[in-house]
Amino acid sequence: MTESAAGGSHRDPAERGRTSIADGVVEKIAGLAAREVVGVHAMGSGTGLSRTFGAVRDRVPGGAKASVSRGVKAEVGEVQTALDLEIVVDYGVSIRDVARAVRENVISAVERMTGLEVVEVNIAVSDVKLPDEEDDEPESRLH
Repeated sequence: MTESAAGGSHRDPAERGRTSIADGVVEKIAGLAAREVVGVHAMGSGTGLSRTFGAVRDRVPGGAKASVSRGVKAEVGEVQTALDLEIVVDYGVSIRDVARAVRENVISAVERMTGLEVVEVNIAVSDVKLPDEEDDEPESRLH
């Protein structure tokens, strides 16, 4: 053991303490990564009423933070994490291809940003957004 001038040992600063990552942090990262995939229309429940309430909740000050992780549930351990995602896909896309792309993007983002090993990403497709359906989450007119 090497002693420093102050009498302590020389240890890598990265080994001096623990880092814990909250479930919500992983859920936000995964939610953003899933939304980046072409063919993912929305996250969370596919029912129109649920999406409408979600859209309203997202416009309430402070509510937007919760929307990022909507449709994502993470279980985070010390070195591993497992994720469950619920998505709504656009009509006409290959659900298998979208699910594969979501899984790859989520795993890449979570592992890169947190250093946790993602052991599984379960994806539930809860609805398909039809081209002639009115969007339940319209753009806000407030600027």
